[in-house]
Amino acid sequence: MIASDIANLVEERLAGTDKFLVEVFIKPVNRIFIFIDGDHGITIDDCVSLSRFIESRLDRESEDFELNVSSAGADYPITLPRQYIKNIGRSLNVKLKDERTLSGQLEAVGEDSITIITKENKKKKIPAETITVRLDEIEESKVIISFK
Repeated sequence: MIASDIANLVEERLAGTDKFLVEVFIKPVNRIFIFIDGDHGITIDDCVSLSRFIESRLDRESEDFELNVSSAGADYPITLPRQYIKNIGRSLNVKLKDERTLSGQLEAVGEDSITIITKENKKKKIPAETITVRLDEIEESKVIISFK
């Protein structure tokens, strides 16, 4: 199986919706993993529907496979510019390619950058700062999950 063929099937199914493909990868012995996201989130029904669609388009008789379709959950890194938009107002940890790390609230998303407002650290006398980072400078971004 080829990941690009699977990606094409996913794109076909999600076309015209607010859902989009985040990643497809295939592990040995045809274990297919598909991660999707949506501008307004993903439901279990979205995953089931996509899984059924893909299974209907693949032939298990010619090549057996295991299919896993899931959302790019809260612990999954943000990999696409479209994912930043739905997370405006949330706190992020952003690891930059130059090894620096930023934490703060995602304030804005531009065509090729994001703007983060860092938190003030009164103990270290570090004021809050507004920082704009180009997307191509980002190694990884994750939403900070808070249960407050």
